[in-house]
Amino acid sequence: MAEPQIIYRDAPAVTELAVSLADFTAGSNGAAVRIEPGDDARALLPHLGQIKLVEVNFPAFGDGRGFSSAQILREAGYAGELRATGDVLVDQFVFLRRCGFDSFAPNKPLNPYDVKAAEGFFPEFYQKTSDGVAAIWAKRHQVTS
Repeated sequence: MAEPQIIYRDAPAVTELAVSLADFTAGSNGAAVRIEPGDDARALLPHLGQIKLVEVNFPAFGDGRGFSSAQILREAGYAGELRATGDVLVDQFVFLRRCGFDSFAPNKPLNPYDVKAAEGFFPEFYQKTSDGVAAIWAKRHQVTS
């Protein structure tokens, strides 16, 4: 389990050891799952009520498949902890948050001042995501995004 450095949840971080997606779908009764690049997050959809933590591994900063996994889970109603682990960089932070990540366990600790600066770097967005913030085009045309 990757220990989170940053948490955006009212509840404390989940401390259960995450099992692989393959082990979970093979019949594990665990409440924490780790998704690797190439794993299909949709395999978790029937079990969302059972899962307290989904760790999404980013083995390299250029591998963005974890963004899609997070979006799939949040759009399906997953409300548990969604933790980004691995090669998580501060310049990706705001986009990870927009996809629904609420805790972060980077390989290398992030500077808290850089994280705070990144949080407000982009005041408006073009794409809609699961964070509930209206896209700029929806605001401009006064429609729901």
